[in-house]
Amino acid sequence: MSADKKLEDLIGSERRASAPAANYQNATRWGDLIFLSGKSLRESVRGRLGAEFTVEDGQRFARQVALELLLVLRDELGSLDRIKQFVELQGFVNATADFEDHAKVLDGASDVLVEVLGNVGIHSRSVFGASSLRGGQPVILRAVVGIG
Repeated sequence: MSADKKLEDLIGSERRASAPAANYQNATRWGDLIFLSGKSLRESVRGRLGAEFTVEDGQRFARQVALELLLVLRDELGSLDRIKQFVELQGFVNATADFEDHAKVLDGASDVLVEVLGNVGIHSRSVFGASSLRGGQPVILRAVVGIG
């Protein structure tokens, strides 16, 4: 099954990536690489992991944001099947000072990337804890993707 069909099965065929909120673009191509701008949840969700949200909530949020990154890629490329390698994923987790499960939160994103893209979705990754993120969002993701 194609990556596009897998994504469609998860979120439907009509959904498109959210537009940038200011003077930037969702994706910038440089040679065979696409740099994806930071994306967060579509809905207005405010709170921190370790206070308002659990690790499981964070995994669900990270999964939803990773799907948003895939929508950006589909809109940019026309098909996810043009992805040669999901190179890098960076995650920012809005968390309390004593929260230590940032990596577990990002597992939600990593898992859905592999679910949709297969081995092409396996990536390097970094996760950072933050005392606040724009709009109070719990998770923001950005990525670098290789295309052909």
